[in-house]
Amino acid sequence: MENLELQQLVETISIDLFGKPFKHKAFFNPRLKSTGGRYLLGTHNIEINKKYLEQLGKNELIGIIKHELCHYHLHLEGRGYQHRDADFKSLLKMVGAPRYCNQLPEVKQKRRPSKILLYRCTSCNLVYQRKRKIDTSRYVCGKCRGKLALVKEYLA
Repeated sequence: MENLELQQLVETISIDLFGKPFKHKAFFNPRLKSTGGRYLLGTHNIEINKKYLEQLGKNELIGIIKHELCHYHLHLEGRGYQHRDADFKSLLKMVGAPRYCNQLPEVKQKRRPSKILLYRCTSCNLVYQRKRKIDTSRYVCGKCRGKLALVKEYLA
């Protein structure tokens, strides 16, 4: 699918679901990384991440288009177009658009396992489990004010 086909699809969805024309540009933006699409307030254009079409299919793309058209039409009408606004939430529900797009499969694979750090008080042997490293020269045991020492670091 190219930009021209995307433009036609957006215009069709706008007329069919919203009963209003889409008078601006819709195009694929290859630089979008963490989102399925975005509505630009200044130009009123809609940018779509092509990876969502390639990896999750046309249904996901249509959901993203519906979502961005909700932003578009509400903004042009001067109503609440942001995610937190009641107007936006009700319009999403009315047209069957998702509030957020699904995560790309390639992003799910990149997720790193979380690291667990175990610290032990040298005085009372109380064990502390943390996800982030702590500066043992600055922090002490909360029970006896003894010195802390890193015991073990492992992946969860």
